[in-house]
Amino acid sequence: MADRTTSSITIGADRASIMTVIADFPAYPEWAGQVKSASVLDTGTEGRPSRVRFVLDAGVISDDYVLGYDWSDDAAVSWHVVEAGKMVSGLNGSYRLAETAGGTEVTYELAVDLKVPMIGMIKRKAEKVIIDTALKGLKKRVEGR
Repeated sequence: MADRTTSSITIGADRASIMTVIADFPAYPEWAGQVKSASVLDTGTEGRPSRVRFVLDAGVISDDYVLGYDWSDDAAVSWHVVEAGKMVSGLNGSYRLAETAGGTEVTYELAVDLKVPMIGMIKRKAEKVIIDTALKGLKKRVEGR
């Protein structure tokens, strides 16, 4: 999982408002295009989800899997696969939030490992589509509240 895809966007809101949207997993199908459903299975001591089951349909990557989450207040959240799906064997990612003069810069980093062979270039393109769709959806969702 050495290769990671990263992208950033500036959102006109504070970190707490953005993290509230990020932590609202059941609402993901409304703004994160490839997510068909997201169900919180466990909540951590801080009150934020610690395990979430996803059903994803991102074209070449379609699956059902469970992610574990680690929250760093409103500065960052990272995740990793705790129950692999039929296709996804590894999925590590993070959102990092840094306040700027124009709002908050959100950086999304993602690395996907699949059980089926796939040309690296195609896998990176799928990661890029997932990231870009998520960042644009997150921006629209947060700024539209």
